[in-house]
Amino acid sequence: MIKPMNHSERMIFILMWAYNWSINPINPDMNLEEILPGVRARVSKIATTGDQREDIRGQLEDIGFLPGEQVEVLRKGLLGQGPILIRVGSSTFALRESEARLVEVEIL
Repeated sequence: MIKPMNHSERMIFILMWAYNWSINPINPDMNLEEILPGVRARVSKIATTGDQREDIRGQLEDIGFLPGEQVEVLRKGLLGQGPILIRVGSSTFALRESEARLVEVEIL
């Protein structure tokens, strides 16, 4: 049996719904953090500025985030915060938001 939502649960639901509809899924210049769950995209490039990001770029490329590779956002953390579960090819990874921001994608 499904229990009815209390006031705070309803507010969380409304905020999540509003957040999802405030993002334009058709914008071609997006990064992985901006994509909604269930949307497929293709990696266009990995942003680089600074030595630390260069290291992260190398790690992302090593696990399969290469230009032209198809990716899909599977899940995001509660209220869009926290790790993002992403499928690259046949592998699945959890990325930090800061790492996902570096991966620029084109929506398919």
